[in-house]
Amino acid sequence: MSPAKLPLSFIEKLPKTDLHVHLDGSLRLSTILELAKQDGIELPSDTPDGLRRAMHLGENCGSLVEYLKAFDVTLRVMQTAESLTRIAYELGEDAAKENVRYMEVRYAPMLHTRKGLKLTQVIEAVLEGLRAAHMQFGIESNIIICGIRNISVESSLEMAELAVAYKNRGVVAYDLAGAEYDHPAKHHKAAFQLVRDNNINCTIHAGEAYGPESIAQAIHICGAHRIGHGCRLREDGDLLHYINDHRIPLECCPSSNVQTGAIKDFRTHPIKLYADLGLRVTVNTDNRLVTDTTVSRELWLCHSELGFSLPDIKQLILNGFKSSFLPFHVKQDYLRRVSHELERFHDDGTIAEAAAAQPSKHDGLPVSAPSSLNPS
Repeated sequence: MSPAKLPLSFIEKLPKTDLHVHLDGSLRLSTILELAKQDGIELPSDTPDGLRRAMHLGENCGSLVEYLKAFDVTLRVMQTAESLTRIAYELGEDAAKENVRYMEVRYAPMLHTRKGLKLTQVIEAVLEGLRAAHMQFGIESNIIICGIRNISVESSLEMAELAVAYKNRGVVAYDLAGAEYDHPAKHHKAAFQLVRDNNINCTIHAGEAYGPESIAQAIHICGAHRIGHGCRLREDGDLLHYINDHRIPLECCPSSNVQTGAIKDFRTHPIKLYADLGLRVTVNTDNRLVTDTTVSRELWLCHSELGFSLPDIKQLILNGFKSSFLPFHVKQDYLRRVSHELERFHDDGTIAEAAAAQPSKHDGLPVSAPSSLNPS
């Protein structure tokens, strides 16, 4: 007899990360409507239900290009410092409510300059919102700056320069996003050379709307340290084992992959195969609004639809902290604390009373890692 499925409310209590979440795809619907009304911005609809339908939120779009059309709406209300600060703060609040402890928020600053904001103002506004969320809710967040594959190589290089300027000032990595098909990452090689020359982390959307060749290019030509999505990696076993052997994390976003048509349905997603083979798989939202999801919901679907056990879910969570673009010793501290905390959660859906908090490395006290910590 198989154990009863754990409820979503149980998963929401688990500590977790979100390493692949786009700021411009993770607004509150109510905030879009409020900002549009406040600033006189035209939207496809002025009601929540109407706007939800117009943006096809949570619906299967059939392709990544169709999926990205929702961002035409969100970007209209993200052109002032005040709106960016509010949206970043609310994202931090929403993530904290489901016990996300660490988040890496990605976006392309160049897309927020229509009303004259300087690129530096865009960065500072988002950092202000994330800092306020940290102060209010305790969630720690950093920024990943994106180049856009289908705009220009020059703009990607400009975004890379911005990442260099804000290294150690809230920006932890550089990414290449946008329409993948017909826009190979190798065309943006100069941007990745610049960030790597400055010892900055990089991740690349690859293997979502194009095959494993896109993933190979991201790793071998652009030097990606993580892969965004990677759902088509299963088509190349040799590359799959290379990624596994080199512990290159995959930023999996299962519901989003179904929505864009990269995967037929949730039950055919390769994430279970990847996890069973030992790949360093992480689970993320991609876009909280556009995909209509949370990290907890993605983990719960892995449990309820794909048969991930609670120990499997815990390993996915630990993978998130291991794969973060944080300094090594900070990651180790997170892993000690989170691994210890996860021991409270049991297969029968019960949660043990919290023990006294473990001393942090930052308190100057030695902490030994619990035996459940998987070092791989």
